Amino acid sequence: MDALIAEGFSTELYKELENEIITFNAKEWKETKRHPIGMALREHTGKLIAGICGKTFGQWLLIDYLWVNESHRGKQMGSDLLLKLEALAKDRGCKIALLDTLDFQARPFYEKHGYHVQWTQENYPYVGCKYFMLKNLIDG
Repeated sequence: MDALIAEGFSTELYKELENEIITFNAKEWKETKRHPIGMALREHTGKLIAGICGKTFGQWLLIDYLWVNESHRGKQMGSDLLLKLEALAKDRGCKIALLDTLDFQARPFYEKHGYHVQWTQENYPYVGCKYFMLKNLIDG
């Protein structure tokens, strides 16, 4: 078999590999579709004040981003968005939430909301830590 190695990243390559993995996984899993979920709080001008987004996947809520503008922090906006997103995910049948946060970000915030560190990735990307956190949505 003749094959050529072509170096370089492209969006097309990324999507092609993603599709191949999804096709492969579909042979073993009933659920392969990730369903986007999210919400935003905006000023009347449309400027983003706070937002949260991720996806639901089977019984999992996978949180990608939660952000609150610095001038609005401490006003419960992040808490409200997180709780509303969890409620939406539970309506979709989710039982567990997963997210990651860096050592200088929001670990105490998430712990206050019932998340616990499942795994710590040390030396990320060089000297910091990345925490992978879970929450049981049924009991918590």
